[in-house]
Amino acid sequence: MTGRADLVRDPDSEHASVDFVELFFDLVYVFAVTQISHFLIGHQGGLGLLQAAILFLAVWWAWTFTTWATNWLDPTRVAVRIMVFCVMLASLVMSASLPDAFGDRALWFAIAYVTIQVGRTLFVSWVMWNARPRLGVSLLRVAGWFLVTTPLWIGGALLDPTSRLLCWGLALLLEYAAPVFQFALPVLGRSQSTDYAVSGAHMAERCALLIIIALGEGVLVTGASFADRDWNTPTIAAALVAFVGTIAMWWVYFDVGMRRGAKHIEREEDSGRVARNAYTYSHLPIVAGIVISAVADELLLEHPLGHSSATFMLSALGGPALFLAGTMIFKKVTSGQPWFPLSHIVGLAMFAIAGLWAWLARPTPVAIGAVGVGVLVAVAAWEWGSFHGGWVERGLKQPAILRRRAERLFAKWQESDKSVSPTDD
Repeated sequence: MTGRADLVRDPDSEHASVDFVELFFDLVYVFAVTQISHFLIGHQGGLGLLQAAILFLAVWWAWTFTTWATNWLDPTRVAVRIMVFCVMLASLVMSASLPDAFGDRALWFAIAYVTIQVGRTLFVSWVMWNARPRLGVSLLRVAGWFLVTTPLWIGGALLDPTSRLLCWGLALLLEYAAPVFQFALPVLGRSQSTDYAVSGAHMAERCALLIIIALGEGVLVTGASFADRDWNTPTIAAALVAFVGTIAMWWVYFDVGMRRGAKHIEREEDSGRVARNAYTYSHLPIVAGIVISAVADELLLEHPLGHSSATFMLSALGGPALFLAGTMIFKKVTSGQPWFPLSHIVGLAMFAIAGLWAWLARPTPVAIGAVGVGVLVAVAAWEWGSFHGGWVERGLKQPAILRRRAERLFAKWQESDKSVSPTDD
C-alpha cells in the first residue's frame, strides 16, 4: 500500500511541474503528428480526410489520457517511468503504423492503441486504489469503457477498409462520449468530475507544450520543403507566408489564452471538469487545425503559383479557421464570461468570406495563404490591443471614437423609440 502511495504526486503541491520524462514521451507524438500530416498529403479527397480524422482522434485520445495519468502520478518514480516508457513504445508502434493503418498494418495500429489505453488505465487504477479510492474506482470504469470498444478496434482491423472506418469511427464515438456519460457502467455505477481532480498548472503547461510541438512540426515541414526548392521570389514568399502563419497561431494561443487558462483552472474547485472541457475537448480542434495548416504549408511551397485545388483551399483556410474556433471555445470556457471573444467571431466570419472568394476567384495558392495568414494576424493584433492596455492608451483613438459614436446612436434610437406611441403607426 505504502509503495503504491509513493507513486502519486503530492496533492498539496502548489505546482506539479512537467517532468523531463514527459517531454521525452512527447517526442513520439511529434512523430505521430508528422505521420498524420504526410497521410493527409498522400490521401487527398473526402475519404482520405475521414481516415486521417479517425487516426488523429485516436492519437489525441491516447496522448490526452496519458497526460491525465502523469498529472496524478509522480514521474520521478522508477515504476511510473517504466510505465511511461512502455506507453511510449506502444505509441511508437502506433505512430509507425499510421501511414498504412487502413492497409496492411491495421492490426498493429489497433493492438498498439488498445494496449496503451487499457494497460495504462489499469496501472493507474491499481496505483490509486488506496491513495485515492474514488479515483481508483473511476479509472476502473474508464478501463471498462476501453474494454467495451476493444472488439471494435481489433475486429475493424480484420475487415475491409470501409468496414474498418465504420468500426473505428463507432469505437471513437463511444470513447469520446464516455466522459459526458461519466463513464457509467453496470455494477460500477458512474463517476463524478470531482473524482478526477488534477493539478491545473500541470495540465495547462502540458497542453501548451503540445501546442508548441504541433507548431514546431509545422516549422519543420516548412523548413524541409523550403530547403528542397529553388529559392525564387514565389518560393520565398510562400515560405514567409507559412512562417508568419505559424507565428500568428502561436500569438493567438499563448498571448492571452494559455496564461488565462492556467489561472482559471488553478482557481477552480472542480478542476477535473475544467480540464475535461478546456483541455481534453477544446484543445482537440486547436491541434487539428495546426496539423491541417502544416499540410497547407507543404502544398503551398510545392506550387506557390500553381492551381489552387479544393484540398489546398480547405487546408489553407479551413485549418486556421479550425484552430481559431478551438481557441475561441477554449478562451470562452476559461474566461468565466458567457460570450465568445468578438475578435475570434469576426475572424471566423472573415475566413468564411475568404473561402467564398477563393472558391469563386481561384487565385494562386500564395494569395490564398496570405489572406488566411492576414486574418490570423488581424485577430492577434485585435486581441493584443484589447488586453494589453487598450487602444486609446496607444494613441489609436479611432476604434474608441467609433465605439462612442455607435453608443450615442443607439441611445438616440432608444429615446426616439420610447417617444413613439402605439397609435402613431
